[in-house]
Amino acid sequence: MCKALRIMAWVVALAFGGAQAGVPYKIVTADPRGTYHAIGNDLATMVAPQADIDLEPVPTDGSAANIKLLRFEPGVKFAIVQADVYQAFVERGSAAANTEAARIIRPLRVILPLYNTEIHYIVRADSEMNYLHDIQKAKINGGLLGSGAAFITATLYKNMFGQAIPEAQQSYLPNAEALAKLVTDKSVDVVAVAAGQPAPIITGMKPEAQKLIKFLKFDPKNPASQSSLKVYTPAVIRATSYPALLKEDFTTVAVGAFLVTYDYNLGSTVESMGKFARSLCQNFATLQEKGHPKWKEVRLALPELNPGWTYYPPTSRELRNCIASSTKGQRAAPSRKDCATEERILGLCQ
Repeated sequence: MCKALRIMAWVVALAFGGAQAGVPYKIVTADPRGTYHAIGNDLATMVAPQADIDLEPVPTDGSAANIKLLRFEPGVKFAIVQADVYQAFVERGSAAANTEAARIIRPLRVILPLYNTEIHYIVRADSEMNYLHDIQKAKINGGLLGSGAAFITATLYKNMFGQAIPEAQQSYLPNAEALAKLVTDKSVDVVAVAAGQPAPIITGMKPEAQKLIKFLKFDPKNPASQSSLKVYTPAVIRATSYPALLKEDFTTVAVGAFLVTYDYNLGSTVESMGKFARSLCQNFATLQEKGHPKWKEVRLALPELNPGWTYYPPTSRELRNCIASSTKGQRAAPSRKDCATEERILGLCQ
């Protein structure tokens, strides 16, 4: 009877696809309406299955939270992390300024540089502000604590104005809630949305939103902007990304994003990670064709990393082997970076 049941189970398995479920892994992303989450979904649907991985994209508060989740949360094997946040952990850890930062970042490894994340600074349509260097006295929402947007907002403000954002001007609400307050009770003056264009939360806006909001521009020639260019890079927001809202391109700031993991050495995990990297390479053209538009900016390459950053050997070996046997590949450039606000955003102080 047991044999008959086993045969029946085998027949049923064949009828419904035959393959066993993949190993359950998670990838931590950011806002469910953001680009990081869309990229995570693409990896889950177009890469993980061929590697026998059942990959779950998990919404989070953002990059700083992702680093901690990757380090400590069971089942989390991948994270998408903003370059300046990762660099901040590296700098604090390597300088022995923060032993917790060192403990968190030391075993983390890079799989692949991804693309530049544009920062959208949104204000009310009737605001007198038109440029980033106009925000010094504004009430600014940087996104959730732990998010890349929060870190960028704090760092950029300090670079431009030589001080931390005054506490009375700080706000750390979810993007949707902050945008609502921006145009209703006006308790927020500026909303920073860090997301590769086209950002889903912005593409979902109706054309009528032009009467309610506008985007701040970045002027790299303005004296207040100069120091920020050591950390961030100017980037163009294309009108084609938001045709319902924009009539022309404009310049903002951007920072690189990376796919990272942990320095796993358990044999089964090492094997799965290698298979993932192989599938990533083999399905890269599919990602660029059918995935989020940001995949078109990603280069299948392993450029030199900043000091203190390290590639994960099992994935880098697979990627290098695959890249060497392929003539395909396109590009994403990595980007780079003490104050109580920044430490709090990174979650390194309570």
